[in-house]
Amino acid sequence: MRKILVVTGTRAEYGLLYWTMKAIQEDKDLKLQLIVTGSHLSKEYGYTVEQIKKDGFKIDEEIDMLIDSNKKSAIAKSMGLELIQMAQAFDRLSPDILLILGDRYEIFIAATCAMMMNIPIAHMNGGESTEGLVDEQIRHAITKMAHIHFTGAEFYKERVIKMGEEPWRVHNVGQVGIENIKRLKLLNKNELEKELGLKFNKKVFLITYHPVTLEKSRSIEEQMDNLINAISDFEAKYIFTYPNADYGSKIIIDKISEFKKKNSDVYVFNNLGQVKYLSLLKYADVMIGNSSSGIIEAPSFKLPVVNIGDRQKGRLRNENIIDTGYTKKEIKEAIEKALYDEKYKDNLHNMVNLYGNGETSKKIVHILKNTDFNDKKFFLKKLTY
Repeated sequence: MRKILVVTGTRAEYGLLYWTMKAIQEDKDLKLQLIVTGSHLSKEYGYTVEQIKKDGFKIDEEIDMLIDSNKKSAIAKSMGLELIQMAQAFDRLSPDILLILGDRYEIFIAATCAMMMNIPIAHMNGGESTEGLVDEQIRHAITKMAHIHFTGAEFYKERVIKMGEEPWRVHNVGQVGIENIKRLKLLNKNELEKELGLKFNKKVFLITYHPVTLEKSRSIEEQMDNLINAISDFEAKYIFTYPNADYGSKIIIDKISEFKKKNSDVYVFNNLGQVKYLSLLKYADVMIGNSSSGIIEAPSFKLPVVNIGDRQKGRLRNENIIDTGYTKKEIKEAIEKALYDEKYKDNLHNMVNLYGNGETSKKIVHILKNTDFNDKKFFLKKLTY
């Protein structure tokens, strides 16, 4: 039985991995192994390890590695702690394949560990681009470490090949986030209002803003002040979800908390879970911030998205995305377009999400089962152009 080890460090990443993990778990020829780390084990970020357990997954190892500090060195130190524990866990579990997704520093450590221990690496969502983040370098570094690639679009497949990866290693399987939309039973409006503890009797703004790790010209404080000042000019229910556990996230959380004290229409959730979050995409009037879910999942709901700044720069875009700068004026004008520009809204009706049809997990499992990872050519990577 082939042992597939999955490592997850954030709630968003776990949501994307969910159906692939289920498919591995249910396959008689595969054994799912699971390591949970990062913000999953933080109470501040919702202690989402409990949700993973509720979903029926057996966790083989919990690696607690986050150092609580506002210093930039905290993440680097956390990565060091993770690497030591990850190596010990890999020794114990002896996986046949490491399956990882994305571009987070927690995942970079898992890939580094597997590479040094000669464990084949299967990487999901390579070839994408987020120019405003250190995740950009991490993602491409993992691509060069990985032995097989599962990309989210044909364009990304071609980019991975152009990075020198042998074409036979690269498979376009579509974006995993679309599968959640196709397969999860979403809440209706009344159920969602009850779950969230609020009424949709005003415009509903869904706001997710993450630190932009490579933005130097504007401080995180200024970015958040501009965002909050812009949305304050509208009558709305403001629903915030927590940022990732990156440098600067505490500043964002503090700014949201200050806003909540001044406005009774502010609602803050450190973890909505996939069903509530996707249901909210269905009923919100606009999504605001810099989350990848605005780029990938929101188009399936024809939801207008105001995408602020450079965090998602480089990703393929559907017609629902309104890119804007960091100033209050720019953000406000983009929201007005999202809410009131009839020509823009009419263009969304026939929009087809370019990120696939939701069959991703089936394709990935088929490839994991039918690939000979013991063939020495998997470890002897060639640089092609």
